[in-house]
Amino acid sequence: MDPKKGRFVLDREADAIADARSRLGTSFVRAVRWILECKGRVAVTGLGKAGNIAAKIQATLSSTGTPAYQLHPVEALHGDLGMVGSDDLLLALTKSGTTQELLLLFPRIARFGCRIVLLTARPDSPAAELADCVIEVGSTPEACPLGMAPSSSTAAMLAIGDALALTVMEKKDVSRHQYAAFHPGGSLGRSLMRVSSLMRVGADCPTIAENDTLLDYYHAVQNAPRRAGAASVVDAAGRLVGFVTHGDATRLLADPQHPRERRIAEIMTRSPKTAHVDQYVAEVAEIMEKYKIDELPVVDKNNQLVGLMDIQDLLSNGFPMDGGR
Repeated sequence: MDPKKGRFVLDREADAIADARSRLGTSFVRAVRWILECKGRVAVTGLGKAGNIAAKIQATLSSTGTPAYQLHPVEALHGDLGMVGSDDLLLALTKSGTTQELLLLFPRIARFGCRIVLLTARPDSPAAELADCVIEVGSTPEACPLGMAPSSSTAAMLAIGDALALTVMEKKDVSRHQYAAFHPGGSLGRSLMRVSSLMRVGADCPTIAENDTLLDYYHAVQNAPRRAGAASVVDAAGRLVGFVTHGDATRLLADPQHPRERRIAEIMTRSPKTAHVDQYVAEVAEIMEKYKIDELPVVDKNNQLVGLMDIQDLLSNGFPMDGGR
């Protein structure tokens, strides 16, 4: 056995996408405009394999800033029409354009005043006659040995769905920060997480002054609601001037030559490494990993202390940190 058949399938599906690309025109532009104008949500529907592709398109729309939901055509005819609003838009998928459930669904959707955008290989089909906008997906033969199993057609539908969602995303000017808000979990969410969303603040970010003592440091970190492993040294205006870690304090407290009344100004690390409040957590995690740092003060553009990054918070949010030192 060799990969010849696999290459054939991929070539056929690539041909289908290229065919669909060559057919994109004013109907695609109209569909994008209507999605942008939609005051409700986009309902995406299809039956069988087209329904599976519809689910992915709905997920892509939702994750890129366009509220969308999946509407199963059969369930819609048995009560789920109640989820459709008059300001919604229906995006329907059917290769043949003759899917009976869609032909029954479209007139009922139209009564709500919703626009209907159809993806189909048959722009002259019954479903196309009932739709307000028809995007032709092309007629490349299916890659299936029998020419029957949806493959080329579904590849083209999926590609057009991505084209719609991502064009709308660009027109909406969705920022990385907004995109991160849609993806709070998993590696994608972690890669877009800002320091401001994870840092410790307030009482969980213990601070001391230069004139405080080593014993004051000990009380500050011990009394923090979430026990900290370091304290930031700030001046009267709240600007960061130094940093004292648990390791620093432990070594000094254990040495009889260094009394607990010793001033922080004498032992703190001046100009410590810092994280910026708007920095990506992934970038800060790399710094902490590289320099084996367990805590990092967070500052703003004026060097005002605003928080504390702690390795335990990185670990609990799924950032791999050398096994958790």
